[in-house]
Amino acid sequence: MRLHISLDDDLVEQLDQRVGSRRRSMFISETLRRALDDQRRWEDIEAGLGALADREHEWDRDPADWVTTQRSGDPTRVG
Repeated sequence: MRLHISLDDDLVEQLDQRVGSRRRSMFISETLRRALDDQRRWEDIEAGLGALADREHEWDRDPADWVTTQRSGDPTRVG
């Protein structure tokens, strides 16, 4: 799909120096895709805030022991 956008001249100059005028669309598309993925990840993180209580976790007393127990309880783990 074609899309008309406006960019400052200095921004286009920097873009051309970085990727060349023939690769603008590809670079903008990839950059936009990454930015949208980042936005979705932040939304997921923010949606999960508060899902766990602030205390009384099974790992609170000894986090290292909890990790070791979790690792040894996984039969698919190697090493």
